[in-house]
Amino acid sequence: MEESIVASDEEYLTEEEEQPEQRGIKRKHEDDEDDEREQINQDDEQEGGAQSTSHDNSIVVANHYNKLQEKGLAERFNSKIFYLRNFNNWIKSMLISDYLEKIKDSMQHGSPLRVLDMCCGKGGDLLKWHKGRITYLICTDIAEISIEQCRARYEKITANDPPERKSFQAEFFTADSTRDRLRERYIDPSIELNLVSCQFAFHYCFESPKQAEQMLKNVSECLKIGGYFIGTIPDAKDIMKRQRAAQSDSFGNDVFNIKFLSDPDDLPIFGAKYNFHLDGVVDCPEFLVYFPAFVKLAKRYNLKLIENVRFEDYFQMKIGKGRGLIEKMQAAERFSLNGNRNLSRSNEEEYKHAKDFLLQKGGYENRRKCGTLSASEWEAASLYMTFAFQKVKGPIE
Repeated sequence: MEESIVASDEEYLTEEEEQPEQRGIKRKHEDDEDDEREQINQDDEQEGGAQSTSHDNSIVVANHYNKLQEKGLAERFNSKIFYLRNFNNWIKSMLISDYLEKIKDSMQHGSPLRVLDMCCGKGGDLLKWHKGRITYLICTDIAEISIEQCRARYEKITANDPPERKSFQAEFFTADSTRDRLRERYIDPSIELNLVSCQFAFHYCFESPKQAEQMLKNVSECLKIGGYFIGTIPDAKDIMKRQRAAQSDSFGNDVFNIKFLSDPDDLPIFGAKYNFHLDGVVDCPEFLVYFPAFVKLAKRYNLKLIENVRFEDYFQMKIGKGRGLIEKMQAAERFSLNGNRNLSRSNEEEYKHAKDFLLQKGGYENRRKCGTLSASEWEAASLYMTFAFQKVKGPIE
């Protein structure tokens, strides 16, 4: 068996100098590109432990999401991560809205707008698709219970639509997008999609080269030329920076924790496994997405990188346009210099950044309140990044 390719923490951290428009991760040696290509080309049909372990992990992920229970508004509001969840949802809203606008601007009026919501979960983005006035939606997820809840949520959302506003049609099915060919499950296998969205889930496919290949094949196979693939993933580079700073295989705060299950000093391109714990949520195994490998694989399926932006930078880019939506979605907590009785955290240090910001802006005289996340929530939110690819014709250099 050929040796597995590894990327040390320094390699995960090094900037991608050859492609300055990418916020990617560069390997240290030129020869590593050939090694990386070798691993990507492996058909990953190893006997025994590796394959069965990979299958077992899919079961773990499915069971994890099947066990997650719906929570009432009151319980969600009292959670330590209430504003974090809403902030992440705001990021998704802005990303989805932006690319729906791009698609509509480039298509003829009245043309159908078809979307694949890959790893859709319980349907957390259904309202976004509804408000985006799409024509058709395909929802698929590895967890059967999540799909059932997604279908029920769709029926509830569209039940009261007025006759003059025709609701989008939708189909739902359970599948592992990292292993199954989705096209074979579509009602119409010849469907042409304008957009594929995969939110907070693409990283699961980086368990193995074969799974990553299947995921990207599912993205590209029915996506029209000019269509987009968008999503959100943990930023492997930032995770490795934090691991190195902590000098431990585990780091986090009272909101989240990451514990490496692979040696941080000897990380493989695929299968770099860690447990991610979020407040109130059971641990779930995840995998680092080595971004240069992601971009390289995507090129094989005619998917060209358009942008990849860390959440904190994306927030700065979109706050002007999305300020009203932040308030509507309660994606930030109100902090005031005049007293804060209803803050979600009792520790004043959690809001020192907000206090300093207001004081720098003129504080007591000119500006006395702002929207913010607690420091712990912001540490968790800033772990993530957005990405967008476009389907193009012909090979990509």
